[in-house]
Amino acid sequence: LTSPLLGQPLRDLQAMAERANVTLSRLPKPTEFRDTHANGLDLRPIAVEDLLTRPQIKLERQAISGLIDKQRVLVTGAGGSIGSELCRQIAQCNPALLVLLDNCEYNLYAIDIDLQERFPDVPRALALVDIRDATAVERVFRDRRPDLVFNAAALKHVPLVEHNPIQGVQTNVFGTRNVAEAARRNGVLAFVQVSTDKAVSPTNVMGATKRLAEYYCQALDLAGGRTDSANTYFKTVRFGNVMGSSGSVIPLF
Repeated sequence: LTSPLLGQPLRDLQAMAERANVTLSRLPKPTEFRDTHANGLDLRPIAVEDLLTRPQIKLERQAISGLIDKQRVLVTGAGGSIGSELCRQIAQCNPALLVLLDNCEYNLYAIDIDLQERFPDVPRALALVDIRDATAVERVFRDRRPDLVFNAAALKHVPLVEHNPIQGVQTNVFGTRNVAEAARRNGVLAFVQVSTDKAVSPTNVMGATKRLAEYYCQALDLAGGRTDSANTYFKTVRFGNVMGSSGSVIPLF
């Protein structure tokens, strides 16, 4: 490929190439100034992003930076695929403190090392905590006093949660309740519930548990009113099939 072909036309061409047992590659635009290999070609494989029929979401960095600048931010599930990327994005926005909470020892270690290398000047605190443990969650909130919370901790692999529904309920519903209630009790400014498009008219246990978590956060937001500036705002953001995330079906396809 030498032209910026994307979406369905590229998928059709990819299917033709597979039937003919031919590898499809992409050359850079002639106007790109790039180092080339010895043979003068810079062949690149077709990326998953090239096959999408919709553009990738671009973050509004200025608005996000204004929200996070000089705030104490807590991310649950910080070592997971979505949580770790949230941490890297937040670290670029000058937080006063970034609290990393995860129940997986290695994942927590890995994201801490990554942030230390990329953003050595960002203050960090580690919390090896399972969000199912309400007492431990409350202790983290009292000790670290976060202003903003991003709740990315969840079980999100659809078939596994389907076969282990109790575990899905305990983490996605009760765990979210523990974090949300701790945020409310400790005067958090805003709580962002990271959810999934599978919570829309859910047809599986994972989607149903995330929908319940959404309902709970929405109820807390409505119950708080807006008369007192100390009230916590509860918001939900739904992700689709995030490329590279744990539980994504793209690697299987």
